[in-house]
Amino acid sequence: MADAAQSVSDRPVIVGAGPAGVRAAERLVEAGLSPIVIDEGVTAGGQIYRRPPAILGRSARDLYGSEAAKADSVHQAFARLGSRITHHPGTTVWNIRPGVLHTVRDRRFAELAFRDVILATGAMDRVIPLPGWTLPGVYSLGGAQIALKAQGAGIGQRVVFIGTGPLLWLCALQYAKAGATVMAVIDTTPLATSLAALRALRYDPRLVWRGLGLMAGVHRRGIRTIQGGAEPAIARDREGTRDILRVTVRHDSPRRGTLRSIPCDAVALGFGVKPEAQLAELAGVPFAFDQVTHAWLPQHDGTGRTAVPGVYLAGDGAGIAGADAAEVAGRRAACALLADRGLPVDRADVAWLDAWRMRNARVRAALEAAFPFPAHLAQGIADETILCRCESISGGALREAARTGPAPEINRAKALTRIGMGRCQGRVCGPAAAEVLAAAIGVPVAQVGALRAQPPIKPIPITA
Repeated sequence: MADAAQSVSDRPVIVGAGPAGVRAAERLVEAGLSPIVIDEGVTAGGQIYRRPPAILGRSARDLYGSEAAKADSVHQAFARLGSRITHHPGTTVWNIRPGVLHTVRDRRFAELAFRDVILATGAMDRVIPLPGWTLPGVYSLGGAQIALKAQGAGIGQRVVFIGTGPLLWLCALQYAKAGATVMAVIDTTPLATSLAALRALRYDPRLVWRGLGLMAGVHRRGIRTIQGGAEPAIARDREGTRDILRVTVRHDSPRRGTLRSIPCDAVALGFGVKPEAQLAELAGVPFAFDQVTHAWLPQHDGTGRTAVPGVYLAGDGAGIAGADAAEVAGRRAACALLADRGLPVDRADVAWLDAWRMRNARVRAALEAAFPFPAHLAQGIADETILCRCESISGGALREAARTGPAPEINRAKALTRIGMGRCQGRVCGPAAAEVLAAAIGVPVAQVGALRAQPPIKPIPITA
């Protein structure tokens, strides 16, 4: 049982109650600690295992498909923790200072002192601004999933899905099963490149077959699929007496240059996901640029430990690896925290977790090669396309700043153009803006850096 004399500041804090946060809390409770779990969600599960209101009455199988058993396991694990943890649902951590977290819930602000914190902050959509992406009816893949899982609604009756990566196919299949008409799935990655994922079969055949099953499920329903789609664009059109959206795309294969035009009610787009790592940056964790994913990742030693004492990372917030890996990483980070406190840790358990993590790293490398981030799409954004929707900054405005500023790095470009100064703090536009700037001045994208995190990392009431 947890030590009743354990002070609030001595209790470990976990930010995030997705798969990583839940398993971290579970391991700490096993060791007799009483962690504090802070989560933006009303219920545990994170984005991947998001739970809808009970009134919707949708079964786990309907919500999570083949992952229903895993979702149920995570939900039940969190429920079993009960009073042995302190859960702060619906709470946003908007800043972190040495030993202190700043939170807000229902317009009530608080500071929470901590000795150790595990940041299990998850991931968010990676969006490339396309022509027309700011039109009403265009959503991110994550937004489309939230509507379906948490609200029991679709973003439209006739939906086009654009992007790349397993989430693209998963979301399209979920909508088809829910009764929506999926007009098309447009994957910007050529089929030959995606088939490179087969190299991972020897490491985790089940995972790869699951991914192939998603694609097969889409094809079995007779849904139009375009792999290797180029120059995707969205426009408003007229159909009879009502406004609709129309997606155009060039199909590189088999007849290069064929232009397709697809009417729809809504569009969901996403080009993979990226870590929600702003808190790690504010905590002082060093970052490094990953050439494969074209993303800045917080650095840790694989166990979850960072260069900042008392700050640990777990799950997709430390680097995209998937829900299974998040569970393993959460438990491993908790073990690292326990060891650093001088508490006993099961060596066999740690060895198994480390071996699993190393094997999964090889799988992820194959998947990243199979669904590469299409940097060329970001670099080629048209001058008239809105790049930063919060501040209405176009691709051309950023290129002009690069030429006349000068703007040798992204934070200088931010000062000149206001790109990344809006509500999202550059979380949406930042990665694409870096690609545009790097191409404009002719340097590798790593050289232009990343937008610096600033508190509040998410919008909060002005009463703060």
